[in-house]
Amino acid sequence: MTITRYRNRNWLSPWNELDQMSRRLNRLFGEPGLSEPEATSWIPAVNVEETNDELILTADLPGLTQKDVEIAFENGVLTIRGQKEELGDANGEDRRYHMSERWSGSFQRSFTLPRTVSVNDISATFEHGVLHVHMPKAAESKGRTIQIRSAS
Repeated sequence: MTITRYRNRNWLSPWNELDQMSRRLNRLFGEPGLSEPEATSWIPAVNVEETNDELILTADLPGLTQKDVEIAFENGVLTIRGQKEELGDANGEDRRYHMSERWSGSFQRSFTLPRTVSVNDISATFEHGVLHVHMPKAAESKGRTIQIRSAS
């Protein structure tokens, strides 16, 4: 069983890949003056595991609470989105950063789920900045052993 990453792309645009590469390079080298939302977004690390009974998606979301995260399912696609606020100006103090490596801003991750997932039974827990999404397999998708009886 495979789970595929959903990418909402305009496949008709021949420049899409070049634009995406340019955005990644700008984000990597911190090009000043970027106004695109993607320039300030971050991508949380995600693991997807499979057991005999379910798929488990685990996302690291440090500094967030469950109120900051939204999970949606539509047309076979599971989407996790949220917002991590920057804490720098919270007290109204005038601050200058000498180094800033902590990510803030919005994020969104989408995954196309296999048909074997029982969508009505998907559940999620959030504890200590780690999101766990449990996606049980439908009963008919689980393997079973078939007994062989003698013909007589």
